[in-house]
Amino acid sequence: MATPARAQSKSEATRERILDATAEVLNAKGYAGTRLSDIAELARVQPTAVYYYFNSRDEVIGEAVQEGVRRVLASVERELAALPASATPMDRIEAAVAGHLQATLRDSKYGAVAIRLASSLPPALREAQLVDERRYGVLWRTLIADATRTGQLNPALDPAAARMFVLGALNWAAEWFNPSRGSLARTISTAQLMIRQGLSAPSEET
Repeated sequence: MATPARAQSKSEATRERILDATAEVLNAKGYAGTRLSDIAELARVQPTAVYYYFNSRDEVIGEAVQEGVRRVLASVERELAALPASATPMDRIEAAVAGHLQATLRDSKYGAVAIRLASSLPPALREAQLVDERRYGVLWRTLIADATRTGQLNPALDPAAARMFVLGALNWAAEWFNPSRGSLARTISTAQLMIRQGLSAPSEET
């Protein structure tokens, strides 16, 4: 007989498999076309088993979309936490760029769901997703504000517009990135260089 700990681990693995399947179906069919039967088939469970983990179709869809935002936030926070205390605000922006792209391009099915489907979600699901999006927005506003305060951000730039341009470019990468045409590492380093040079005050450019 399985121990409670092992049973819990199996349950968590099944739940994650359902979320993975949900993200894949959402990417292929969109919100309106996603059915629980498709999710269950891809996750290799019975359709009724989905209701053991989620109360409704919208709940599993909402969780998959929110998971995309949470993974990006967690990835960026890990990159920032790994920096030395001497890191400058622009160094922190570079690290955030790496964290964002690692999350959205390495595990693209979740990143794509969070980016592509936000506007098509029903109001209740969209509002739940916005909670995590706002947390991520606060993080980026802080990064840009720190660069502005220390004189590292080019004073000719509007900080709010600069932030939105950066995030827009990072999000769009999920639409065109193809690992067969260039490595993830090279893509990240290219983005870091372009964003650093684009944001930096003339005396701060490297």
